[in-house]
Amino acid sequence: GLGEEGVDYCFGSVDDLDPSEWQVPPHCIPIHANVVTFHWPSLYKAQQFDVVMMDPPWQLATANPTRGVSLGYSQLCDQDIANIPVAMLQQQGGYLLIWVINAKYKWTLDQMERWGYRVVDEIVWVKHTVNRRLAKSHGYYLQHAKEVCLVGRRGIGPPLCAGTGILASDVIYSARRGNSQKPSEVYELVEQLVPQGRYLEIFARKNNLRDFWVSLGNEVTGTGLPQADLDAIKQSMNFPGAVYGRAGGKS
Repeated sequence: GLGEEGVDYCFGSVDDLDPSEWQVPPHCIPIHANVVTFHWPSLYKAQQFDVVMMDPPWQLATANPTRGVSLGYSQLCDQDIANIPVAMLQQQGGYLLIWVINAKYKWTLDQMERWGYRVVDEIVWVKHTVNRRLAKSHGYYLQHAKEVCLVGRRGIGPPLCAGTGILASDVIYSARRGNSQKPSEVYELVEQLVPQGRYLEIFARKNNLRDFWVSLGNEVTGTGLPQADLDAIKQSMNFPGAVYGRAGGKS
């Protein structure tokens, strides 16, 4: 029942929903596209970004990695993530934030270096329930109650960067959110680090949209998949680049 450890939901009515939680913010730019097949030059030739943040749909290593927890999304192999032209989005330098899982920690460190970034910090999100207890979830060795976001820097940094001044803690302690939804505090931290910057989120979802951010992903509108994905599913019963189950096996 409610109040048990690990339970962070309550029953309610649709009438109780805040419209701001499901409507596209007025100053957000959602780009409804598949990251794998998106024509990146059309974006980076038009706009450069001070901060790029992503939460990749990491491909898990085994057929049953979460011990009974169902994933609500398809996964991408490492190479598809590596193919994202991150450096072209920040040709004059900037910050790159990547949410990472334990199994992909070293790979992400190496890939950030290949993209030309130096890891300078990390943000840890410690999750709690509605009763402010640790929101423990499944893990391979230990139960997980946190997520880690690596912070990399390329070049000299954005001209409006607040520099090395102490702005916010590297630990966020806030409630566990919906599937793949990150805490609003991380966006606030980014906006403090680079005031009035140009922000891009890759693999964005409807519940992550935010004013003054460009949000790119195949689930940003809440109105279904991009037409290219629908066509691919009709032809091959698969998302472009998607993998399922054991590492290396594409459906």
